[in-house]
Amino acid sequence: MVLRTVAAAAATTLIGAGAAAVAAGRYAGDAALKADPGRPPPGEPRLALHDVTGATVTLGRTPASLLPGVYGLAGRGVHAVVGPVIADVSHPHDRVIRRLDRVTRGALRPGERVWLTPQVHAGNPRDALGLAHAEVDVPGELGPLPAWFVPGSRDTWVITVHGLGTTREHPMNVMPFLHGQRLPVLDIAYRGDPGAPRPPHGIGHFGAGEWRDLDAAIRYALRYGARRVVLHGWSTGATMALLAAQNSALSSRVSGLVLDSPVLDWPAALRALAGRRVPAALIPLAVRATEGRTGLAPHALLAAADPAALPMPTLLVHGRDDTLAPLALSRELAAGRPELITLRAVRGAGHAGSWNVDPQGYEEALRRFLVPLM
Repeated sequence: MVLRTVAAAAATTLIGAGAAAVAAGRYAGDAALKADPGRPPPGEPRLALHDVTGATVTLGRTPASLLPGVYGLAGRGVHAVVGPVIADVSHPHDRVIRRLDRVTRGALRPGERVWLTPQVHAGNPRDALGLAHAEVDVPGELGPLPAWFVPGSRDTWVITVHGLGTTREHPMNVMPFLHGQRLPVLDIAYRGDPGAPRPPHGIGHFGAGEWRDLDAAIRYALRYGARRVVLHGWSTGATMALLAAQNSALSSRVSGLVLDSPVLDWPAALRALAGRRVPAALIPLAVRATEGRTGLAPHALLAAADPAALPMPTLLVHGRDDTLAPLALSRELAAGRPELITLRAVRGAGHAGSWNVDPQGYEEALRRFLVPLM
């Protein structure tokens, strides 16, 4: 009787430990699968905002606050645009002073916590950039997908799609350039975005399910006048573009891809995201839990990144300092089809931040790539 009781207690303990491990793995996986658009990536450290003047902001010194280039500075109810670090002024060693270009929403107040985002603009193309646009709904498989359409005179459309931690405001970084090239732009929201349908079970799939919304955008563009489309995606949006180019029934109408920081190894991305907020011991559990919840095999996206499966010209842009999506995988992809794939590796750029570090260089590379496709 005593042995039976001890055995039952031991079994209960093991079951409880197993359930706790599963729950912990699920929690860690949620760091990536339930990331809120427009919020910083899970575990991204907030920056202390120490001081604000009419021309500068003073932030706590971290690798993020030292990033070169121009960025959005976001917080609760606030968005501003900050420029490069100002090095030739006196300040405490634990602080960083950056140029303050403008406050676009709310007010910056010392003592708040903020974060840098590659999403420079806030609002819509008319209010933020002075570009006329139409609010349209793209019919998606889960329901209407809100999108901005900026008209142009050419019959090649550029369909833009954001990635992790940003919204459809992020592609506004390149809208003035694309508009200057007279290219129509369709900038879409997709499942899980504000105003868009909720994804199944409320979780993302690193682009593996979301690409169908981009496929719907291709159909919309062709229905309303496009003869060809170029897909331009950032982060998981770049993954969506890659998958749509391979899997869409209309892939023959995709004349080119611009892949900025594509997420090609989802377990590595999940480890990077979850590792910022959960103990290292839980990360393998998070990968297994995510595999079970999404149905994604660990190498599912790597298989899609087969150079032989890319039938159209591709511009790959990737930051050298990207810790979320390793540059090495983009290098391998480009090396497999050098006659078709151009790689631009940007020093000092983090995930999806290559334009922010060097807008002029980014847009010149984009111009050279797009001219033969117009």
